[in-house]
Amino acid sequence: NPADVLRACETYSITAAEFDALHSRSRSAKTTAYCPYSQFRVGASILTYDGAYIDGANVENASYPVGTCAERVAFGKAVTEGHKKFKALAVATDINPPASPCGMCRQFIREFCKLEMPIFMFDKDGAFVVMKLEQLLPLSFGPEALPP
Repeated sequence: NPADVLRACETYSITAAEFDALHSRSRSAKTTAYCPYSQFRVGASILTYDGAYIDGANVENASYPVGTCAERVAFGKAVTEGHKKFKALAVATDINPPASPCGMCRQFIREFCKLEMPIFMFDKDGAFVVMKLEQLLPLSFGPEALPP
């Protein structure tokens, strides 16, 4: 729905072009997922304040807990490439309704992002839900809570 897209862009201070890029890149990132066990593809795309996009996909492992979610792959790439200021995150899956980042990913995202950062969650048809990190991880614990 174009009105929903416009409203989300205005609310979260991103352009329509940034929204479109987040959507298309997270959707495309799904194609690189390694998920032979669950067949559950997830793609993620991060937008930095510098205008860079960093993408990731889930990578499963025969020892199930060792697998890595798309969001953590993307943030791991971003941080190791020197990115530190993140404007938005998009996650895309092949299901309806959209899926949100898992609890572990929410905490991982919290390490690097402001609580106001929007997370756009896209379903298989392109419909989306957007929430701030703070809504997905209320009463969170972050690096500022640790002693210097």
